[in-house]
Amino acid sequence: MDQYFHQMEKIVKERKTSSRIRFMLQDVIDLRLHNWVSRRVDQGPKTIEQIHKEARIEEQEEQRKVHQQLMSKDNKRRPGRVGQGGAGSAPLSSTAVELEAAEGPGPEKFLVPVEEMERRCKAIMEEFLHITDYKEAAQCVEELEQEAQLHVFVRLGVESTLERSQTTRENLGLLFFQLLQSGTLPKEQLFKGFGETLELADDMAIDIPHVWLYLAQLLSPVLQDGGLSMRQLFSELSKFLLPVGRAGILFSEILHLLCKQMSHRKVAALWRESGLSWSDFLPEGEDVQAFISKQVRQSPRALSPEEISEHLEKLLLEDGASDEQIFDWVEANMDESEMSSSPFLRALMTAVCKAAVRGESTSCRVDTSIIQRRLPVLLKYLNSDTERQLQALYALQALMVSLDQPPNLLRMFFDCLYDEDVISEDAFYKWETSKDPAEQRGKGVALKSVTAFFTWLREAEEESEDN
Repeated sequence: MDQYFHQMEKIVKERKTSSRIRFMLQDVIDLRLHNWVSRRVDQGPKTIEQIHKEARIEEQEEQRKVHQQLMSKDNKRRPGRVGQGGAGSAPLSSTAVELEAAEGPGPEKFLVPVEEMERRCKAIMEEFLHITDYKEAAQCVEELEQEAQLHVFVRLGVESTLERSQTTRENLGLLFFQLLQSGTLPKEQLFKGFGETLELADDMAIDIPHVWLYLAQLLSPVLQDGGLSMRQLFSELSKFLLPVGRAGILFSEILHLLCKQMSHRKVAALWRESGLSWSDFLPEGEDVQAFISKQVRQSPRALSPEEISEHLEKLLLEDGASDEQIFDWVEANMDESEMSSSPFLRALMTAVCKAAVRGESTSCRVDTSIIQRRLPVLLKYLNSDTERQLQALYALQALMVSLDQPPNLLRMFFDCLYDEDVISEDAFYKWETSKDPAEQRGKGVALKSVTAFFTWLREAEEESEDN
């Protein structure tokens, strides 16, 4: 029993699963620590209104405590003060001035500590990225009542999505647009939140080569009608980017994305209307025409087959990544055509099957639970397509060669892949009869090892036809 709970604590600490799973595991751990007696009476699931009400009460209580602490400190500094002005009154301390200013009109009476603000923003961001509920996220941001600190929310959102999928970044960009449009997020806070990342982006490019493209995916949605103007966005962001000489690179990426969403003619018209000039955003002395020509020809470098294999095997074999993390990596690093390419499909199948092999040499076997766990990944990218499935079988054949053809291992994989509907009968038959010269290495041994499988497959087919 201790071993199970140790593993549960490890899962909670590693934070690789969704927050919902971690909270459920933590609840079970806490129950055990309290001799299986719940610390609270189970009143059934709470409504959204109850959650928001409790959050407001908690925040008001925190504000009250901060207020009392500040007043206590101020009274100690000036014990004789009984009112404003007067001959015997001491001058106001800076603390008191800040406090009284905070008590003025407006929804923000107190600024919560940065650590607390980050905690609240992380919770909102995690929930939004998990369920993509724009209305709920906007309501939660509004209820923070911390307009002057919303740059923290923006910064955390940018940091948490830079290495996720393009769809995730575009969703967050759309949330920023809606918050701007409703007035919940002041544009100054948006600029400040992005600015904290932009100043470091050049260094981040070492680990995230496409960082400027990813930032553009977050920013381009705010240029929709009703959001920010191109002049306003580019002018403000250039304050952070001009010192590092990267303004032109980010803005060209944004324009590339806009050209995919609307006509080139319309993007050109928006650029002319903005009154902007490339010379305003390039380092002094850089040739504008040369820069423009370079951006037109430039496209992100595609990953080599070796790099694809290396990344997928790291995710599946070393990191034990979730399906969602694998989807995010694929979408962030590959386009639609690459996702259906032979190098990617073979690398994916090899990584999944390698992770499922247990034992060594003649005692190798297949852990079918691993295949079952990765069904969403395999089914998504093989997509019930016979040609894609054939590439997967070629990859499996090559894996058997690299493992020195362990007896019965290929048959075990075939049984599992057929039972789980990963590979169709047509794909199996196509692999069996394939004469492709490039795929003959190990083919003879592989065919002999699965003779019984194909005999059974044909008999089952004949029985089905008879019935």
